[in-house]
Amino acid sequence: MSSLKEIKNRIHSVQSTRKITSAMKMVSMAKLNKTERIIGSIHSFYHHLHDILKVILEDGKDYQTEFSEARELKRIALVIFSSNSSLCGSFNSNITKRLNVEVQNYTALGHDNILVIPIGKKIARETMKMGYKIPPGFENLDFIIDKPDVNAVLELANQLKQLYLGCEVDKVELIYHHAKSKGSQILDSRTLLPLDLKERDVIEKPVVRKRVYEDDFIIEPDRENLLHDLVPWIINMRLYLALLDSSISEHTARMLAMQTATDNADELLEEIKLHYNKLRQQAITSELLDIVGGTLE
Repeated sequence: MSSLKEIKNRIHSVQSTRKITSAMKMVSMAKLNKTERIIGSIHSFYHHLHDILKVILEDGKDYQTEFSEARELKRIALVIFSSNSSLCGSFNSNITKRLNVEVQNYTALGHDNILVIPIGKKIARETMKMGYKIPPGFENLDFIIDKPDVNAVLELANQLKQLYLGCEVDKVELIYHHAKSKGSQILDSRTLLPLDLKERDVIEKPVVRKRVYEDDFIIEPDRENLLHDLVPWIINMRLYLALLDSSISEHTARMLAMQTATDNADELLEEIKLHYNKLRQQAITSELLDIVGGTLE
């Protein structure tokens, strides 16, 4: 049987752990709220880009750009997002499982024709264990996870576009967690390149809103030139939204994991304190009996 001192030390230990999990939950909540504000404004901009794209394509012509022309798939790049740290439930293990599934889907291409671009320390380690090579210039991208900076994302997007234009890859696919709700994250995979001009983006459930643009406007210099300027921005924002979506999912997963840990600590504290009080009462009763017994003698 544990002594009162040992139980008291355990109570202090659990209380310290609870303070840590509670603090981590609050930090994750603050980061989640900040990222949600950012993604809200980016979504608005992104949907307006798609509205403009829709206007350009309304004349029915089959427009194509250098980033939308599909070609025979011989080599693929998988851009996959994870976290840099742990304590976020099954967030990282699920993304690793999904990477394995995606790699299996493209085994016919051959090991050397599957390029994995990991964004996050956890998935970078798994990529190295699996033996897949990271393309030059795409190493050490974990800094983007901790601070989703738009300039860093634009630079990454330009590198991916150069890979595609240089025919080093025929397809670029994004693999990440999509925050379906505050209590649910689902794994998603989306094609970044080539860009399907007729695909309506589904990162977020479409919002019903009034159309901003009227039909009586002039496009200068012409629809094709405007399309060539617009498509790179759509690609950039799609990559940025995937990063933000993954970040929101990570913070949500960590917040829920820390809430569960805090709740478990509370339950454990109740049990330990109850046991402590019982032992303390037994000790007091035993002392009283000894004193009373000694007096009677």
